[in-house]
Amino acid sequence: MKSFNIYSKLFFILLLLLAMTLPGCAFKDVDKRTFVVGIGIDPVENSDNKYKVTLKIAKPIGTIKDATAPTYAYMSHESDSISAAIRIMETHTDKVIEFSHTKFIAISEKLLDGNLKDFLDYFVRRGDIQLVAWIAAAKPSAEHILKLEPTTESAGYVALFNFFDGNGTESPYIVTTFLYEFRRQILAKGTDSVLPLIESNKEDTELIINKSVIIKQKHKSLELSPTHTKFYNSLIKHANGYSYKVHDEDLKLLLNVNKFKMKFKMITDKGKPPRVDMKVKIIASVLESSESLSTLKLNEYNKLTVKYMEKITLELLELVQKNELDPMGFGLRYRATRLNDKDTYSKWESMYPDLEFNVKYDVDIQSIGAVQ
Repeated sequence: MKSFNIYSKLFFILLLLLAMTLPGCAFKDVDKRTFVVGIGIDPVENSDNKYKVTLKIAKPIGTIKDATAPTYAYMSHESDSISAAIRIMETHTDKVIEFSHTKFIAISEKLLDGNLKDFLDYFVRRGDIQLVAWIAAAKPSAEHILKLEPTTESAGYVALFNFFDGNGTESPYIVTTFLYEFRRQILAKGTDSVLPLIESNKEDTELIINKSVIIKQKHKSLELSPTHTKFYNSLIKHANGYSYKVHDEDLKLLLNVNKFKMKFKMITDKGKPPRVDMKVKIIASVLESSESLSTLKLNEYNKLTVKYMEKITLELLELVQKNELDPMGFGLRYRATRLNDKDTYSKWESMYPDLEFNVKYDVDIQSIGAVQ
């Protein structure tokens, strides 16, 4: 028993000595920190530097009532790397630049056709930038978008956050992409990343997000129209609860889609052209119509919706196929469902340009509204 007590004392003495060699805490008070809420990356023209980095910094306020307008400061610097630009900006302020509250990264549309790993690697390696930060393309520049303060922006909360966090506006036109998703899709073989495209109105009083950009490493990016962005969002992310306009020459319907679910299968039978069988299930109700409707003609309205939906979906699939892009992840599904070897992906690349699309919609309009 005595020997046990002796060993215990020696153990605690050793722990005490080790604790005395540990460095002190590097904690700094909040008033000694400056919090970055957004980062913008732009190319630099006619210079040896590659990037212009812009930081959007939240100014401290006592209470929301004390601020009559959004309170932000901005810092910018040009350098051949993002890390070098930020290191220089650290000498432009008396406070520690803190990135733990950075929730938004904007990249100029002009940078999307180059080597994305140059700046993507920096954001992923920093432990204080969260991988759940939103990432988006900016037009005409990331700096312009970061510095734009919409007339509806309130103090204490960045307007850009409301577009993506689900607590503000909700729209099938808005694609949401996290930093970890963007990195995974850029590095993966068989799927390409889609980023929301942020623009502004002519008066620079509003932010507009209803388009998207498909991005592939070292490949020309493709800008999607609002309609194609909406369909991509619905097919891949099952965006529902929104209105969809369906029309032909005589009848126009505005449908509220309560369910939008897609699934597909890769068919590569020997002796037959490769194809994708895509099935989409829609449950909807009518919100608005250009003509009087009747419950006896529900089947007719279903057929009209099927015809329109299949047309737009095929347009989207053939558009991205023509541009050698694959935001749907068809290639990833092919790799996952075949025996993988060194030639699997090369086989898919040679197969994709000739891939056929067989799109079938199942539409169920359950209500034509109170007024027929």
